[in-house]
Amino acid sequence: MDKSMELRHGRHCVFLMHVHLVFVTKYRRGVFSKEILEDLHAIFASVCHDFEATLVEFDGEDDHVHLLVHYPPKVSVSALVNSLKGVSSRLIRRKKYPQIQKKLWGGSLWSPSYFAGSCGGAPIEAIRQYIEQQKTPH
Repeated sequence: MDKSMELRHGRHCVFLMHVHLVFVTKYRRGVFSKEILEDLHAIFASVCHDFEATLVEFDGEDDHVHLLVHYPPKVSVSALVNSLKGVSSRLIRRKKYPQIQKKLWGGSLWSPSYFAGSCGGAPIEAIRQYIEQQKTPH
C-alpha cells in the first residue's frame, strides 16, 4: 500500500489526514527557479518532520508552490502553515538569491494568504451515503 495512505496511530486515535496547501509569492512575482524549488522542498520536508507530519508531494511554478502534507490531528493546519511559510521565507531570503532580492523587497517571500484543502480518503458523497445508511435506533 502507498505509504501516504497508511493509517497512523496515536495514543488515543487512528488517523489518515492530508491537506493540500498552496502558497503564492508576494505580489505574485515569478521568482522561483528549479534550484529554489529544490531548496524549498528540503525546507518544507524538515518543517513537516518537526510537526510529526510528512511532506507527501511538492512542486511549484515560478510564482507559487503546492504541498500535500500528511499530518497528525494534534497539529492545527494554521500552525503548520505559519511555520512552513515563516521558516522557508527566512531561510530562502538568507541565501540571497538575486531574482528574489530584485523582485521582492521587505522581509516577505509569501503572500499573507494561502489555500488549504482537506483531501484523502473516500469522496464526500461516499461518506455522506455511508452515514445516511446507518441503522438509526427506533
